[in-house]
Amino acid sequence: MVRKIGLAFGFLVLIALGSAYGYDDGDFQVWNTDVEEFKVDKDTKIALEEEFRWGDNANEFFYQHYDLGVFHSLNKYWATGAGYRQVYELKKGKFKLENEPYVTATLFLEHWGFLFDSRNRLEYRHFDFQTDSWRYRNKFTLKFPWKFTKIELQPYLADEILIGLGTINQFNQNRFSSGLGMSLTKSLKAELYYMLVSTKGIGEWTEANVLGAKLKLAF
Repeated sequence: MVRKIGLAFGFLVLIALGSAYGYDDGDFQVWNTDVEEFKVDKDTKIALEEEFRWGDNANEFFYQHYDLGVFHSLNKYWATGAGYRQVYELKKGKFKLENEPYVTATLFLEHWGFLFDSRNRLEYRHFDFQTDSWRYRNKFTLKFPWKFTKIELQPYLADEILIGLGTINQFNQNRFSSGLGMSLTKSLKAELYYMLVSTKGIGEWTEANVLGAKLKLAF
């Protein structure tokens, strides 16, 4: 079974690489995310997050963000949070700054060993180079009830929609991902994933294929 999961994940990576050169609008990207969590009490934690992205077939560093958030579990079904994200994104040869305070509400469910969560997030996007705006994001994640090997490899699926809010509310991005979570140590967890990012530009959708890695260290 472990071998089958490894082969399946490898197949997803090959699809990503193949798609990057099979479509004119396709791009192969690499995303890396690092998270440090600090437990305040049994229901509250502080999280620091850094993310870095390379595009143009992973040859150009084009994005980074730094995030500080506080999250609180209300009960076994609901958690809330608030935070601030600072984004630097390459636009016309220069990194442009976006300031992004946000609030979240997340629903957690479990059935037959399957773990499901749906995170709702509302962001205020402040720019110095364009009009400010709001954005709503919903990400659902489904973790399968199987863990393999000593590092507890666990497959999951996730999908996130991004909707710009303003004079015209517009669904303008979708991120579908498939990956493996794992516990490297008691305090260090990791994820490896493939993500298909579909973005709506002026009148058409384009796609990017992302190979991603995430590390989370909990204190």
